[in-house]
Amino acid sequence: MNILQITPAEGSSKSGNRTTAQRWAQLLRDLGHQVTTQTVYRDESADLLIALHAWRNRAAITRFHALFPDRPLIVALTGTDINAYIHSDPEPTINSLRAATALVCFHDLVRDITPVPFRHKLHVIYQSAQPLALARKPARRYFDVCVIGHLRAVKDPLRTALAVRDLPPTSKIRVSQLGKALDPPLHKTATTEMKTNPRYHWLGEVPGWRVRRELSRTRLMVISSLAEGGANVISESVVAGVPVIASAIAGNIGLLGRDYAGYYPAGDTQALRILLLQAEHSPKFLARLERQCAARRHLFTREAEQASWRELIKGINGVRLD
Repeated sequence: MNILQITPAEGSSKSGNRTTAQRWAQLLRDLGHQVTTQTVYRDESADLLIALHAWRNRAAITRFHALFPDRPLIVALTGTDINAYIHSDPEPTINSLRAATALVCFHDLVRDITPVPFRHKLHVIYQSAQPLALARKPARRYFDVCVIGHLRAVKDPLRTALAVRDLPPTSKIRVSQLGKALDPPLHKTATTEMKTNPRYHWLGEVPGWRVRRELSRTRLMVISSLAEGGANVISESVVAGVPVIASAIAGNIGLLGRDYAGYYPAGDTQALRILLLQAEHSPKFLARLERQCAARRHLFTREAEQASWRELIKGINGVRLD
């Protein structure tokens, strides 16, 4: 098929949407399709349109559906779609859901947020990650913890730094945070935190190889977000064999499972501190997190993501689902 993919993220962007679009394009090409990715729809013909973001791509979705009403149209629901715009500006989002042949989401609990008339269109496609090239070698002198992702308010990015303030002197925990400060005030906040918190180091934006190197030597990854659509950093950590401590939000629970032992209430510094110390001092607890993550690893492989796309396209090709 000739597939056109629309994403709001520019080609130079290192945002999650652009990363997802690039990965999907390669997966679909490997399945034999021709894929073009762009940020603006210009009335081009295509056998299939994939719109990565229901609200931001509302104009492209509406236009393609009007021009080619019998051709399949897949709308991917991002974090801001399901956590923000479906509530704050519902009409454009609902129109996109109505026009879609199928809806792609990234975790199991999106169904609970999606309006009932459109739930039958939902397909969960877990984001995949490549395994590490070499075996993990965590440092023995320290208990390293990493936080990966751009600094934005919705990510509650300094929560882990706050949690390791004033730990007992015997604790070996140190935190490395990787990601660009997209909210300008957070640049100052993170820089100031490093000056007063010797356990915290912010590395800023780094290339992908540096993220993988961090995963190869860390003991834990913390995702402290207040809202998520299904973070790829969880996939990366699980596939790398790195256990996760996560805020207890739908986007994390939908990836790690309801019975996962590494949750804390979002925004609760003390609860996160307790979990970090438990992971440091209880090999049994850390091993439990590792086992639970390992049990989910098969969901986040490249083969699983590609198979999901193969089945979805096979099912919708020429078939309307509404």
